[in-house]
Amino acid sequence: MDTESQLKSLNEHEDIMEFESKLIPVLREGVDVIRMIFFRKLKEHLSEKYPDREPLYVNRLSGAIINEIFGIANTSEPFASFAEENRACIKKEAEQVATELEDMRIPLTDALRVQFLCDSQEGIENPFLLENAKKLGILLVDREIPLPNNFMTLVRTLGSKLNILHQFGIS
Repeated sequence: MDTESQLKSLNEHEDIMEFESKLIPVLREGVDVIRMIFFRKLKEHLSEKYPDREPLYVNRLSGAIINEIFGIANTSEPFASFAEENRACIKKEAEQVATELEDMRIPLTDALRVQFLCDSQEGIENPFLLENAKKLGILLVDREIPLPNNFMTLVRTLGSKLNILHQFGIS
């Protein structure tokens, strides 16, 4: 390969790397929007399911379930203690998401896959993430992996319905 071809190849590679470096943060924001949408729906669902519980309990339970599904360990207090003390309830409710909040399976499947892909691009390996979602019945295995544009369209559509996109600067 001559020098000119090598330079052209290197420039194309740099363009792809620059595109990916800009794409990953945008996709992660999309995942955050899906998590926020899920938080709102889950909080509403759990408020009806546990009417005798304080709103603070429902908020923390909702957050802990989302952390369980998305493989996030919140080690700060009081959240870590809450998760430890309520481990059985968190696990039980996470197992019921697929049936009780079935309308969230497509957005959650896509968000989990996008998170997995973004993590992989950044050198973070987390095979537990998708295996756990599959075990919980949330992951729609037959659903195609979303292309970035399709995922962001889903994010915009759902985010518009709940009027939360302005919080993320997504339009």
